[in-house]
Amino acid sequence: MESGTESGMEFGMELTVANAGAWLNRRGIPVTGAAITELGGGVSNRVILVAGPERRMVLKQSLGKLRVEKEWLSDRDRVFREAAAMRWLDGRVRGGRTPRVLFEDRNGFTIGMEGAPADVQMWKSRLFRGELDPAHARAAGTLLGSMIAASWANTDAERLFGDQKVFDQLRIDPYYRFTARQRPEAAEYIGRLVARSASRRISLVHGDWSPKNLLCGREGMWAIDWEVIHFGDPSYDVGFLLNHLRLKAFAMPERRAELAGLANEFLAAVQVQLPVDGQWVATSGFEHLPALMLARVDGKSPAEYLTEEMRAAARALALALMERPANTVEEVFGR
Repeated sequence: MESGTESGMEFGMELTVANAGAWLNRRGIPVTGAAITELGGGVSNRVILVAGPERRMVLKQSLGKLRVEKEWLSDRDRVFREAAAMRWLDGRVRGGRTPRVLFEDRNGFTIGMEGAPADVQMWKSRLFRGELDPAHARAAGTLLGSMIAASWANTDAERLFGDQKVFDQLRIDPYYRFTARQRPEAAEYIGRLVARSASRRISLVHGDWSPKNLLCGREGMWAIDWEVIHFGDPSYDVGFLLNHLRLKAFAMPERRAELAGLANEFLAAVQVQLPVDGQWVATSGFEHLPALMLARVDGKSPAEYLTEEMRAAARALALALMERPANTVEEVFGR
């Protein structure tokens, strides 16, 4: 199904639960009997699930102004790069899959994609319920490692995804530069990290490799939310996931050893997929980890589940890791 000018969304129209059914009907996509609900689109998108007897479909519309306290703007065309990424990766990754793209609406900055089965849940939700299954960590590592390997020094991937503007708008500026201004004591470390990472244009980078974007179900893991996809430094994704696991250890201190075990399972699964000359990717993720940790405390998008006490502990650990870097899970989780 592809959008045309006659069935496209009116420019500027905001997609809602109330108007999504009529809009799909005008496109020739019947939704009789379907339940239409809004999913959590984070701060940057509106995401609507259409669950009917014949199909499960997700509609995603990008926002130009993100729903955060501080002003945060981004290019709305990123949703079409997301669609391009899912198409490019289809059949190229192992350990799981990406959704299949159904259509794009250029006027409305909206895409339609295959919805995951009803039984899937965010890995984040499972973690907070105490379901610390090593198989999930291995799947996350295999998916990421196979994506890196498939796009390693790939000229086609670089041509399609070489522009890093949206990654800068949604990650480097609000996570790194903003945090450096908030915490001048971290500015030198973050500045060096940004420069070093920018020089690595090696493979595809998801840019938000988080447990909230990894869906677990009977049929395996789904990787979603590809809006900051770009060709760049793959160690960023490694650090991103490690940071999420470490932050959850602040919220679940009694499960810290098990979360460290998941981090090791994830790293091992990434490494086994990497090319021989790419083994540095896993260890270089530790360079990003303290900057990302500080960003989730003092950046534009703080982790919502951390109390003030947890935030203070995470801040102290992040600054300590900048002062005395670690390169193993045991060091990061043991301090």
